[in-house]
Amino acid sequence: MASVLSTLPRFSSKAFLAPMAGVSDPALRLLCKEMGAGLVVTELTSIHAIIAKEKQLKTQNQAISGFIEYSEKERPLSVQLFGSELEALQKASQIVSPFFDVIDYNMGCPAPHITQQMAGGALLQNLDLTKKILETLVKSTDKPVTLKMRAGVDNNLVFKDIAKIAQKAGIQMITLHARTVHQGYSGQSDWSLIRELKETVDIPIVGNGDVTTPELAKSMIDQTGCDYIMIGRGAMGNPFLFEQVNDYLKTGTYKKYTQQDRTELFVKYLDYASKYKIKFANIRQQAMRFTKGLRGGTIFRASIMNAKTTDELKLIMSQIS
Repeated sequence: MASVLSTLPRFSSKAFLAPMAGVSDPALRLLCKEMGAGLVVTELTSIHAIIAKEKQLKTQNQAISGFIEYSEKERPLSVQLFGSELEALQKASQIVSPFFDVIDYNMGCPAPHITQQMAGGALLQNLDLTKKILETLVKSTDKPVTLKMRAGVDNNLVFKDIAKIAQKAGIQMITLHARTVHQGYSGQSDWSLIRELKETVDIPIVGNGDVTTPELAKSMIDQTGCDYIMIGRGAMGNPFLFEQVNDYLKTGTYKKYTQQDRTELFVKYLDYASKYKIKFANIRQQAMRFTKGLRGGTIFRASIMNAKTTDELKLIMSQIS
C-alpha cells in the first residue's frame, strides 16, 4: 500500500525529457540526463504488456528491467504507464515500482491505437473512470505518482477538473501538454492554460508544448509560473538543449554547438544504444533527427535511410563536417 509520504525525488534541473514512443529510448535518455535533464521518462508502456512480459521473464529468471530497459545513471527515472483496466493497472504498477523512482500515468497520448483502448487522451472524457484509475495507482505503489495530460479531447477543456481529481487522489505532480487531443501536434500550444492549471492546484506543475529553445523555456516559466518544463520534440536529435536551457535560466547565456559536436554526440548515442535492445529502424530515425538542420543534412539523410548497420551510420556521420 502507498505511504502518504511518497514524495517526489529531488530534480537536478527544471528541464525534463518527455516520454516519446520510439524516441526516448534508454540511450537517448542517458544522453539527455548527461546534458542536464532533471528527469527522464520511459516511452509509454502498456500495463497489459508489463504483466505479460513479467510472466515470460520470470520463467527466465529475469526482472521487468529486461523489458523496460534503463541505466542506473538515468535516475531519478520515471516509468510511464497507459491502460485503464483497474486490476491490471494495480498489478503493473506493483511490478514496476521496485525499479523506478516515479510512476507517471498517461492521459494525453493522441494516437488512435491508444485512444481506441479508452487510454491516453481518451480518458479525458471520463472523469469517473479517471478518479478510479488515479486512486488505484496511488494506493498500489509506495512511489510518487504523477500525471501527464492534455487540455481536453476537443474544445471542452476539462484539465482543471481532472487536476482537482488528481490532487485529491494523491497525485504528486501534473504535466500539461497545452493542446487538445484533436490538435495532435498541430497549431500552437496555449501556454495560458498552464498558468490556469498552476492557479488551480497546489502541487508542482510541469509545462509542456513547443519548448524548442532556451529562450522559449524561460518564456514558458515566466508566463505560466510552472515549476518545471518538459521538452519533447525540441530534444529530438538535440540533447544539448538541456544544458543550454539550464545555463540560460541561470546566467542568461548559453553555449552554441557545432555540426561536429552534434555528429560526435550521435556516435556516443550509438555506443550507448549497443548496450540495449533498440530496433535498428529506431536508431536510424534518431540519426535522421540528429542531422536535422545541419548543412548538407538532406543529402546525408538519403544515405542514412539506406544504411543497414550502425557501422554504416557511423561512417555517414563521420563525413558530416
